[in-house]
Amino acid sequence: MTKSISLVLVLLVSSLVTIAQNEITRDWTSFQQSVDASFLKKKVKFKVSVSMKVDSKAKTNGFEVWASVEDKAGSFHFSDYAPNENDSIKSGEWATYTIEGTLDETSKRLIIGSTCRSNGKFYFDNFELFVENDKGEFQKADLKNAGFEIPFTGHLIPDWAEGTDSSSPAKVRGYSLSLTDDRVHDKHALLIEGKDVKKGPTYIIEPVKGFTPQIGTLVAMLNNMTARVEAQVRNMDRKSIDYLPDENANSIGTLVMHLAAVEANYQVYTFENRDFNEAEKEKWQDAMDLGDKARKRFKGKDISYYLDQLHEVRKKTIEELRKRNDEWLLEVKPGSDSNFYYAWFHVMEHQSSHLGQIRLIQKRLPKPKEKVAEKL
Repeated sequence: MTKSISLVLVLLVSSLVTIAQNEITRDWTSFQQSVDASFLKKKVKFKVSVSMKVDSKAKTNGFEVWASVEDKAGSFHFSDYAPNENDSIKSGEWATYTIEGTLDETSKRLIIGSTCRSNGKFYFDNFELFVENDKGEFQKADLKNAGFEIPFTGHLIPDWAEGTDSSSPAKVRGYSLSLTDDRVHDKHALLIEGKDVKKGPTYIIEPVKGFTPQIGTLVAMLNNMTARVEAQVRNMDRKSIDYLPDENANSIGTLVMHLAAVEANYQVYTFENRDFNEAEKEKWQDAMDLGDKARKRFKGKDISYYLDQLHEVRKKTIEELRKRNDEWLLEVKPGSDSNFYYAWFHVMEHQSSHLGQIRLIQKRLPKPKEKVAEKL
């Protein structure tokens, strides 16, 4: 086991510093690093530790170190974090927190990270990973930039990815990242400072101001669902969004275009009581129908092209819903056995369905080449 760990541990950090990031709004931020575990032939124990402190006494803030194990089927069969509710966190004092778990032959990778919430100054230093060897002893495994000694600017921490998913790094408004000499090891530690951090509106389902109560709640749900779709795809490159798992599949780019087309269709259906006219058919019908025409037409474009279409359609939806009230929402459409509320519920359900399809395609994307870590 000792030689196996020394020779085969792989860090999945090949493209982290080159991925473009979009700013999002929420009240927490996170960073993480992944370690390959797919070579294991038996169960072994691991330990992860990090030193952390927070200098703010705000009741709403907090931090944690976390570790998750993804199996080869793409599911997570282990997830834990520290500190837990029973731990005492003293403001302004460094403390070391540890997570213990197991890896086995079904494991694909171990993901290690930390999260901080709300406003304040959050300090992180000296990540360590230990893996059990053949003698039953814990041997230190390699983590890149574990003590944050490599200089950086902006939100791209060398060898770490901001966010909880390395394929979709997320820069969160209100948080700044820097190095500090207030540390427990070597020369530097990581400082994350939150100022005027605001909770993202897409995580709250409640009536939105400017709309009647039921329509305002509908708007919140529509925006929540679309934000989840966008978060899943916004940092994908052109090759990935054009990828076809098989000859009958639809690409991710085409599916996002399909979501925009269906919402545009429901706009004319519910707001104007009609079907697409000829100009609208020219623009949207291929995306509505999917299939061969869509596969040929929607390729070679950046993900921003498809998201812009989705945003433009949503803008009109919001404008039209603002003109209507809850009584309209409950009306049964002439010639139909369903009301307008159901129609717009279906728009959300439709997006949710295709989000699952998008995630399935992402799991089937060709794997990027990995960089082999140095020997322990």
